[in-house]
Amino acid sequence: MREDFLLLNPGPVPVTRDVRQAMNEPMVSHRSAEFEAVYERAQDALDYVFTQSTLEGETTASDGTSLVFNGTATMAMEAAVANLVGDGGKVVPLVNGKFGRRFKRIADRYASVDSVEATWGQSLDLDAVAETVDDDTDVVTMVHNETSTGLLNPVEEVGEIADEHDATFVVDGVTSIGGDEFRIDDWNVDVAVTDAQKCLAAPPGTSAMYATEAAQEAFDGDAAPFYEDLDWHLRKAESHQTPFTSAVPLFRALAVAVENIVEEGMPERIERHREQSRAFREAFTAMGLELFAERNDATEYSNTLTGVSLPAHTRENPGDFFDAIEARGVSISGGQAHLGGEIFRVSNMGNLSSEQILRGVRTIGEAFEETGEDVDTEAGVEAARDVLR
Repeated sequence: MREDFLLLNPGPVPVTRDVRQAMNEPMVSHRSAEFEAVYERAQDALDYVFTQSTLEGETTASDGTSLVFNGTATMAMEAAVANLVGDGGKVVPLVNGKFGRRFKRIADRYASVDSVEATWGQSLDLDAVAETVDDDTDVVTMVHNETSTGLLNPVEEVGEIADEHDATFVVDGVTSIGGDEFRIDDWNVDVAVTDAQKCLAAPPGTSAMYATEAAQEAFDGDAAPFYEDLDWHLRKAESHQTPFTSAVPLFRALAVAVENIVEEGMPERIERHREQSRAFREAFTAMGLELFAERNDATEYSNTLTGVSLPAHTRENPGDFFDAIEARGVSISGGQAHLGGEIFRVSNMGNLSSEQILRGVRTIGEAFEETGEDVDTEAGVEAARDVLR
């Protein structure tokens, strides 16, 4: 692979040199004081990311705890649901994309499910949510940033509905936390999960959760899978450990990655992600392409992932287009499930520079041109450059 290969797919994202170097340190025991110091560093920085992800840098939660898991965010999603309704209950999953559907599939294993669904790429009907969530609802699950389509869902509005019925609100912030605004108390979020390999810009293999005090009191570890007993995880976290053997190099990398976020500052990081996503949207529109997702008053475009409809000519043989992208040393992603061959997706998560965003725009334009699509690459590059600082 060429040294300048650029990951613009929605995870894993590029990692910095110091994050890579952290994994090369001599091995230590996961029960050593050295490892406990690593866990504490990661936990402290994650507390900052979870609770101060605002443009003002203000604290949005104070009574919760960050946990780090030996597993990707799907493990964290399942842990949240299983510890809250592992012995049965009612869950209302909100689904308008692949990852909302994943929450539903998890909930199906543990509880009675009454989902609210919308066509992938379209907004959720908040009236339907309000009609479905009732006083018998134990948990509401939602994806904040639906990476399969490029929509930013209305967590605040759904949080109000969940709070009215005393339902625990569990939010997948996998591709928003660390890159966009996230307000735990203001949005009535009880449990938030995120993944190392997304906006946190760490290697894949670990994930994190923020659980409020109210959520912790509701956890029933005995009802959850043995490996995902959150009562046990919380007890071990008090001594900066995990219940089982930790992936020491990955925890070291995560600690450095989230400390880098603290150094940049969440307000600055949010602004940068929003600017870069706007540059992608303006660029692709200027090329003559159409964004895939549909907005309304409550739902916005994602600020970390842009989904674009493939033109009719490219849909006839999308593999040629994606091959042309890869041949230029760039990786983007196509659509998932039934959207395969219908859209492409490009990420600005992590620590990308303006130059890398412009390279991505030009690469995509040139790949379209090579495969016979009529796009205006130069107009796209100029539109992106006008947005970027």
